[in-house]
Amino acid sequence: MSRVIVVGAAQLGPIQRAHTRQDVLKRLMALMAEAASRSCDVVVFPELALTTFFPRWFEPDITTANHFYETQMPSSVTQPLFDQARRLNIAFCLGYAELTADGHRYNTQVLVGKDAKVIAHYRKIHVPGHEHHEPDRPFQHAERYYFEPSQDGFGVWNALGGRIGMMICNDRRWPETYRVMGLKGVEMILCGYNTPLHYAPDPSQDRLQSFHNSLVMQSGAYQNGTWVVGVAKGGCEEGVDSLGDSAIIAPSGEIMAQAQTTDDELLTYACDLDWCNNYKNTLFDFDRYRRPDMYSSITAQRGVVLD
Repeated sequence: MSRVIVVGAAQLGPIQRAHTRQDVLKRLMALMAEAASRSCDVVVFPELALTTFFPRWFEPDITTANHFYETQMPSSVTQPLFDQARRLNIAFCLGYAELTADGHRYNTQVLVGKDAKVIAHYRKIHVPGHEHHEPDRPFQHAERYYFEPSQDGFGVWNALGGRIGMMICNDRRWPETYRVMGLKGVEMILCGYNTPLHYAPDPSQDRLQSFHNSLVMQSGAYQNGTWVVGVAKGGCEEGVDSLGDSAIIAPSGEIMAQAQTTDDELLTYACDLDWCNNYKNTLFDFDRYRRPDMYSSITAQRGVVLD
C-alpha cells in the first residue's frame, strides 16, 4: 500500500492591516484550488494566515485587538474554506490567533481532514518576543503579550495515512520540539511561520535568517527521520520585511522544494512516508542508540547551570 502524501506548501505574501478576512480567504481558496489541481492530499498554510502579523503593534488595552482573533473554527467567515476542502477532497492545515470562551489567547494551528472535519489543534509552545511595550524597537514583537504558551504538549496524530505532527514558527528553532514528536513516531511535521528579517535584540543575525531557518528544519528532519513542511507568510507587510523560503524537507534533511518568491506561491512534492524508516531504523534507531539516562538535565533544569 502506497504511503505517499502529496503536499502543497501554500506560502502567502503580505497581509496588510486593511485586508479583510474575506480578502485573505479568497487567496487561501485560490491556493487550495491550485493544490487540488496538482493532486495534493493536503495544503499547508502559514502561521496567523488570516490576518496581518499584529504582534508588531502594542495595544495597551489588549481587547482592542480582539478582532484579530478567532473565537471559533470554522466561523461563518472561514466556513467556505472548509466547504471547498470537502468539495475538492483535500485536507488542510491553517494557522490563526485563537481567543477561547474562557479568555485564553493562543497562537494556534488546526489540521482538517479531507471530509472537512477537524482532526487536531496545536497551540504554540515556544512563544518568543516580549510582554511589555519596547518603544525603542522599529516594530514590536509582542507575542508574549498577545499569546500565552501552550501547556498541551506536542501531539502526533494518525492522519493522512501517517503520523502527523504540528509546530509553529519559533518552535522550529528548538530541537526538543522535533525530538518529542520523534519519540512519538512522527513522519511529517507541519509548520507555519512569520519571521521578520530584522531581529532587534541582535541585528548581526539579520543576514542569517534564511540560513537559520533552513538549518533548524533540515537538522530536525534528519535527526528524527521525518518530513518537515515549513510555510511562510513573507514579503513586506506593514513596512516590515519578512522571510519567505517555504520548503518541503525530506527525512534525509534535503530540501525537495523551496519557494522562489515572497508572494503567494504553492510548492508541491510527493512525500513517501516510508523514506522515514531509512533513518528511524538505522542511524536514529532511538530504542537501540538513545541514552536517556544521560539527558536528565534536559528536563530537570530550564536555564544554564555551571558545574
